[in-house]
Amino acid sequence: MSTEITTLAEYQCQATELALQFRCGSHTQAAVELAAMVAQLVQAFSSQPAHYATELQNILQAVLNCQAQRDWLGLADYLEYELQDLLHLCS
Repeated sequence: MSTEITTLAEYQCQATELALQFRCGSHTQAAVELAAMVAQLVQAFSSQPAHYATELQNILQAVLNCQAQRDWLGLADYLEYELQDLLHLCS
């Protein structure tokens, strides 16, 4: 990911793309892109209501746990379903 994401729809597209990369075995590249997206997401959610920011924290903690356990399919599920649901609620 070379450019800054500015809309929730762009985050949704990026999360879906990253989920696919993790599912297809491109873990290293996806992890680099995920780190950049997470940094931007945290900043974007600073202007959201507190309960959305808390939910984002919970999802990101689960993503980190999956990454630590090398559970790439679980990580992809969080990106594709849980994060997508949260982004949809915020839009």
